Amino acid sequence: MEDIKEIVKGCIKGNRAMQGKLYKMFAPQMYALCIRYTGNDFDAQDVMQEGFVKIFNNLKDFQWKGSLEGWMKRIFIHVALDRFRKKVHILSVDEIPESDNFSDKESSAIDDMSAKEILHIVQQLPDQYRLVFNLYVLEGYSHHEISQILNIGVSTSRSNLVRAKNILKEKIVYNA
Repeated sequence: MEDIKEIVKGCIKGNRAMQGKLYKMFAPQMYALCIRYTGNDFDAQDVMQEGFVKIFNNLKDFQWKGSLEGWMKRIFIHVALDRFRKKVHILSVDEIPESDNFSDKESSAIDDMSAKEILHIVQQLPDQYRLVFNLYVLEGYSHHEISQILNIGVSTSRSNLVRAKNILKEKIVYNA
């Protein structure tokens, strides 16, 4: 197998074969990320295409200070968020108290579910809740960072996360 740095050099030179290799290496992980943020296959495919175009256009700027995959993920997240911003404006909501307590019934229901089933339920969240949930829980962004990324208040980010978790709890218990 070729060294990733050689593949990247080839991509920078516009070598289609090397671009194909890079795509094949990372497409599955990036598609999973796209579907998490978009919630449907049609939009995920658009984000995939736009994301890889941005990656191929900007590979020359990658500094190798972190992982290539992490750099690519950030690009895909931003492409997905930009697509969302163009579609809808996020509305602020009143802050509600945060609670992470799961009942025994909820914990048992989660334990019995596959990752695919959980992902399917997350995809059913309203867009603004799904975005905040993904950014906070799956990507590790802080509420302050999310507020800047989505141009919402920190309290709105927290509220959206709480509401997302409450919806997920209801759906998980209902599906159990």
